[in-house]
Amino acid sequence: MKRTPGASRLATVTVPAPDLRPDAFLRHAAGEARGFWARGDRWVAHRGVLVELRPDERTGTDHFGLVAERAYAVAHDPVLPQGAARAPRVRFFGGFSFRQDHEAEGVWEAFPAWLFHVPLFELEGDGSGDAWLHARALVPPDASEDVFSRLRHRAEALRAELTALADSRSPSSAATLGRRTVTDRGNWEGAVDESLAAIRARRVSKVVLARTLDVALDAPIDPVDVVSHLWDANRGSHVFMFEPEPGASLVGAAPETVATLRNGVFHATAVAGSIRRGTSQREQAELAAQLLASDKDRAEQRIALDDMVSRLKTVGHQIRTDPQPHVLTLARIQHLETEIRASVPGGVGVLDLLRLLHPTAAVCGLPRETAMDVLEEEEPFERGWYAGPVGWFDAEGNGAFAPALRTGVSAGNSWRLFAGAGIVEGSVPALEWDETAIKFEPMLEALKASGMQLAEDEPDAVLSERREFSHDE
Repeated sequence: MKRTPGASRLATVTVPAPDLRPDAFLRHAAGEARGFWARGDRWVAHRGVLVELRPDERTGTDHFGLVAERAYAVAHDPVLPQGAARAPRVRFFGGFSFRQDHEAEGVWEAFPAWLFHVPLFELEGDGSGDAWLHARALVPPDASEDVFSRLRHRAEALRAELTALADSRSPSSAATLGRRTVTDRGNWEGAVDESLAAIRARRVSKVVLARTLDVALDAPIDPVDVVSHLWDANRGSHVFMFEPEPGASLVGAAPETVATLRNGVFHATAVAGSIRRGTSQREQAELAAQLLASDKDRAEQRIALDDMVSRLKTVGHQIRTDPQPHVLTLARIQHLETEIRASVPGGVGVLDLLRLLHPTAAVCGLPRETAMDVLEEEEPFERGWYAGPVGWFDAEGNGAFAPALRTGVSAGNSWRLFAGAGIVEGSVPALEWDETAIKFEPMLEALKASGMQLAEDEPDAVLSERREFSHDE
């Protein structure tokens, strides 16, 4: 896709900002579009919208290809400061829905089938304490060198303003009452039974069945508080927040990646099978050994691994996997995990790999289309972006995407949380219910740490069939 003659071009400046932290940067941006993405001590936060990519009337069925085409048109010919050998990397942040036919409505009103932002400001850092602030603008193709002076002044002014606020105490999270509404257990275990019937009939070998938990609050909670607490407690996960509109945010901590690509080197993880972590190191080790010895869990994880590898073979080479799965230990749960690495030829970008891999057997099931049909029959809610790939990419095809798991989406004062379980031969409905309960805990604990108070002694309300909550609830 060629740039329209005379179209604006991207200009970027970067200034060191070791005194800035992502939470203060994001709180200062209240009322703007905001985002946060982290794994371990590496993180990036962004605010404002310089460029937005979203569906329109010309959108076809190849969402990944269309997004790549439009991103290239925006970023392929940036304006460079005098003497610069190469342009700074420009990242597009956002994600895709689980299903391509997703409609942006209800709790997902702010989340169309795909949405990506090039932010006005981007702050990134790591465990060393260093951080860098990027400021961007769209400028005329014949822009003078002055544009970089103005951009640098804008970045330094924001840095100075945030530094001046750094000594002030972070706002405390005011207590707010929350009331839970959960999926009816009998209905959900019945859906597990139906999925097992489909497995016995050899329609599918695996189905990843999800359920929801709704929380209605008396007052809104800042998603920045939620993602900050989530990050503190889940450094081994891919922690994310994407808030395209004020009051509408997606927050979560995924244990795995769908696709990471850097300079032609692909990396992902096949994660499946679950067991609780335990309350002591000894119990944790015993439970990990139990998970490794479980034929049911190893079979479930193998399905996810084999499907990813077979799809990668169509474009990748030198595909390498761990000879045996290892145990991934997270804050409250343990999984079986296998690392996958491969080389991909030039011209193949991370969005091309997402087209191949999403939805993986770890979030959908196998065979893919039949598993999708089972989910359509058995899940009484709209998945929206739940289990869809979220993350970032650049115009060179590099990027990192994780499935939106252990996640919640907010609409005003309400949050909807999602958790799923892989159903295979040998699954027990009651145990799968318990597994999903553990997977709700990261978001519930982050909400509690952000001020939510639940009446623990009161029974949860039950979510009726085909119920969706709206902004008014």
